[in-house]
Amino acid sequence: MKIERDERKFDFHGIGLAIKKAREREGMTQEQLGYIVDRDPRTIMYHENDGQHPSLNAFFQMVTMFGISVDEYFYPDMGADEAAKKRINIQLNSLNESELRLVEGIINAIIENRGTEEA
Repeated sequence: MKIERDERKFDFHGIGLAIKKAREREGMTQEQLGYIVDRDPRTIMYHENDGQHPSLNAFFQMVTMFGISVDEYFYPDMGADEAAKKRINIQLNSLNESELRLVEGIINAIIENRGTEEA
């Protein structure tokens, strides 16, 4: 087996921007996020704006806190349908039973409507 060095480098800019958008959507400051993940606010700024790589633990905390799917960044060749399904699944996991029933009803209505449009 031939062993070669893997020269790929991960560009964190896309995920950093996703974290920034999610943080702003939640009305959270860089100072607040920094406090939660035990990082200096300037460090959060570097992650969001400069693509600086966070520690694995800070990365995990931020993407799971905001429900960010990293598949589209780690596997850019993944089909849009697969990525969308994964993002939806993450969102579904945060819903309670009554909210899930509502989503199920919406999906059923879409499927029923699809059948009438094709006829």
